[in-house]
Amino acid sequence: MADVHAEGSPGDDRHRASILVVDDDPRITTLLMAALSKDSYAVTAVNDSREVVRMDLSSVDLILCDVMMPHLDGFALLTSIRERVSCPIIFLTAKTDEDSAVLAYGLGADDYIRKPFGIAELRAKVRARLSQGSRRGRLLLRFGSLDMDLQARQIRVDGRNANLTDAEYRICALLAEHPGRAYAPMQIWEACLAAEDDPAADDTDSDATAAVRVHLSNARRKLKALGVDPIRTIWSVGYQWAA
Repeated sequence: MADVHAEGSPGDDRHRASILVVDDDPRITTLLMAALSKDSYAVTAVNDSREVVRMDLSSVDLILCDVMMPHLDGFALLTSIRERVSCPIIFLTAKTDEDSAVLAYGLGADDYIRKPFGIAELRAKVRARLSQGSRRGRLLLRFGSLDMDLQARQIRVDGRNANLTDAEYRICALLAEHPGRAYAPMQIWEACLAAEDDPAADDTDSDATAAVRVHLSNARRKLKALGVDPIRTIWSVGYQWAA
């Protein structure tokens, strides 16, 4: 396991962001560490995915994870740690089939970058995810028994945390900040999930729509388990926050 810590420029708070890179190929992790450290992130690289299960992940702001790894593949690793982390998780993979992408989003991944990818594309997506995670609106939204804390980035129902992933939270925050407004899946994707400053992004409409639907389904399941169901499906239009 290796660490790179680089200080940001004055007034630039990106040096506070901690990124964990998980890939069994040391050449890949070395390349990613060099690229991401240029953006003043603190980067930790792990080549044995089994180590991640034992790590303290509370201070990690974003995880880049390969899918096809020995011993514990990326999907199995995400399953084992997802309840302990709420930061964005981006998969890096040579798999190109849509089913794998849907499975990744269903497990709680926030993005899915297909290999081979350009370093500029990856850096742009990382910047976008971390930027989305740092935005602030009103500090607290309240809908009956449901509280949305925009500073802590949490949704609680009668004091119980819904334990949403970063992507699920961002979608709910978008809808909740504009209650009653219906958003089409592609609008949600572009506002919450797409790497908006990445001109090289090649997400298809079908991939994007599938990702939004999976994240929304997971969020609704977690909220329903706490006794609330604020998200409505508006047929042929999209989704709205109706609480």
